[in-house]
Amino acid sequence: MRGIMGIRYFEEEKVFQLDSKDASYVIALADEEQFVGHAYFGRKLSDCHVRHLMRLDEGPFVPSKNNRDRAAFGDAFPFEYSTHGVGDFRESCLKVETSRGHEACSLVYRSHRIYDGKPALEGLPATFGTEKECSTLEITCEDPVLQLEVVLVYSVFEDNSAVTRSARIRNRGSEAVYLKKALSACLHLDGLDYEYITLHGSWARERRIDRRPLTHGKHSVSSLRGESSHQDHPFIALLTPGANQDSGEVYAMNFVYSGNFLAQAEGCQFDTTRVVMGIHPENFSWKLEPGEVFTCPEVVMVYSDAGLGKMTRRFHDLYRGHLIRGEYRNKKRPILINNWEATYFDFNTDKLLSIAKEASSLGIEMLVMDDGWFGQRSDDNSSLGDWQVNEDKLAGGLKRLVDEVNKLGMKFGIWFEPEMISPDSDLYRAHPDWAIQIPDRTPSRCRNQYVLDMSRREVRDAVYAMVKAVLSSANIEYVKWDMNRPLCDLGSFCLDADRQGELSHRYMLGVYELQERLITDFPHLLLENCSGGGARFDAGMLYYSPQIWCSDDTDAIERLSIQEGTSLVYPLCSMGAHISDCPNHAVGRITPFATRGHVALAGTFGYELDVTRIPQADRDMIPSQTAMYHKYNDLVRTGDYYRIASYSENRQFDCWEVAAKDGSEVLVTYVEVLRRVNFKSRTLRLRGLDPEAVYENEETKERYTGDVLMYAGVQVPEPWGDFGSRLLHFVRV
Repeated sequence: MRGIMGIRYFEEEKVFQLDSKDASYVIALADEEQFVGHAYFGRKLSDCHVRHLMRLDEGPFVPSKNNRDRAAFGDAFPFEYSTHGVGDFRESCLKVETSRGHEACSLVYRSHRIYDGKPALEGLPATFGTEKECSTLEITCEDPVLQLEVVLVYSVFEDNSAVTRSARIRNRGSEAVYLKKALSACLHLDGLDYEYITLHGSWARERRIDRRPLTHGKHSVSSLRGESSHQDHPFIALLTPGANQDSGEVYAMNFVYSGNFLAQAEGCQFDTTRVVMGIHPENFSWKLEPGEVFTCPEVVMVYSDAGLGKMTRRFHDLYRGHLIRGEYRNKKRPILINNWEATYFDFNTDKLLSIAKEASSLGIEMLVMDDGWFGQRSDDNSSLGDWQVNEDKLAGGLKRLVDEVNKLGMKFGIWFEPEMISPDSDLYRAHPDWAIQIPDRTPSRCRNQYVLDMSRREVRDAVYAMVKAVLSSANIEYVKWDMNRPLCDLGSFCLDADRQGELSHRYMLGVYELQERLITDFPHLLLENCSGGGARFDAGMLYYSPQIWCSDDTDAIERLSIQEGTSLVYPLCSMGAHISDCPNHAVGRITPFATRGHVALAGTFGYELDVTRIPQADRDMIPSQTAMYHKYNDLVRTGDYYRIASYSENRQFDCWEVAAKDGSEVLVTYVEVLRRVNFKSRTLRLRGLDPEAVYENEETKERYTGDVLMYAGVQVPEPWGDFGSRLLHFVRV
């Protein structure tokens, strides 16, 4: 065992123990046939002797002792990777169909390998770590009848109570087999007394926290939209009853994937719980030829013995340190202004430069030109796929505009929607078969557009060549990559009939390949992913872009719930958040300009308005807001996030905090959504401080010890009127 963690195999007990800083994950082999079973996931253990938790000494006994009840054994054993068709009637991870139409599969242990570091997943996003940061266990299993090999891959990180899971499935037989289901992870928990949390929503109200008790039966969230979706999210957490931000046990799973998914908790007949996660089996089939390998995307599993808050900070640290890549991984992002809500499609060079000139004088650092700059795009009915500059709008061309913006001391960014094609476009007229569609069926439009078949190499190459030509033509330092409709009418002209079920996954692999090419060819580019707002805000996208547009709803009050749900899993530095005009374009609400700034400070921070037309009082506030961002962003980007209060729960006020990891400072954001009449000030109890240190309130100069701030609390006067907000900054003195 090395350092404070490791992966060990105890040969006599046939037990694998994966230890991190404060958690253990234990796998055990059962029976002479050596089924791979789950024994334990929880607080760190000093002893590996937990085989008894699998109840192998209780009937129905292991098949080698009692083959008459093999099916009954299979329906109770806690398989690490469950299979379909041989007696386990709970949700399976793997379902295989042979050329003769049979679907049974059974996996047994054959060998294992333990090594330092972590392998990449070919063509897929995944967490990464050095040999000093993580260790990996590969358990090779086999179905000897099918000659199918499944390698279960586990990595554990030294500084984080996280275990990552994936699987490689290899056909070692002489005939093709069809994978009808290939999930990534399975977790067994003893007992049924849990609550579970999922994230739900729709366009403009993404990732709202939903908490319910677990019961017998299957409780699932999923997407069949070709994206992780506005509606559901590839995340599920099981909690012990009454668990809150600071106490209780939490078992969480998050899928590092951006397409169709299934996340499911199943209350089983013997009052145990099975949780599975992976690519949704509906609309999925994969023909695996002899010698070929299918790689399942990665699942991140996090255990917390101190409530949701610790779970959240585990995810944040893991993703900031081991998923986000590139130049902006640990770097402050430029404050941008996007012209979308300022102009929509109605702009030209002069209008954009007028916005840029005013913005630059106020401390804004980048102008982003959104939709409408290409082809004949004057509304959203044409030109997607025609990625050439419309010089009727941009007189003198793109380079002239970019050069003029650069002369103002500002960076320049641009919007693309590379995965889409308009029926009214030169590209569609030349290549109508490049759109995803089913022959002889009228394809469904959404926003009057189709989806390009990104499973096809020639499509990806053609689109990327256009995007690259635009980015190479001027000093463009930021790209907003949008995707504004789901996938349906699933059909590809380049896939054989028995491979049409591969389209959704091949599409996602194609998108990942395109984004990898983009950040490789333009390593200094700041990429921000978007999908009609937050429909593809997921861990898969974070591997390619350090930030993702959180939602098209920029209203400060709506954003409280959206950003609370998002930050439950994802770090604040990844959340695209802007200050927009009022009345808000999504809900018509009017909120104070200061409150809009405080809420956007919890994300990447930028503006989405016409700075030349907003009220003078709001315009005058921008220099102090940009200064606020520069003062606090290092803390917001790198600190520990604590949820103090939840407006989605109390319906009155919201409060969150970011504390420096060394306890040197803390920033508290308080939003009074609905003003109370005839009440005293609220008491806030802070988190993450040194109890013996002395902290000074930067505004009032009052001093408190850390234990007073955390255990007794500090009062915050309620702002006058609805939607008011305050920042409290405490610094160790």
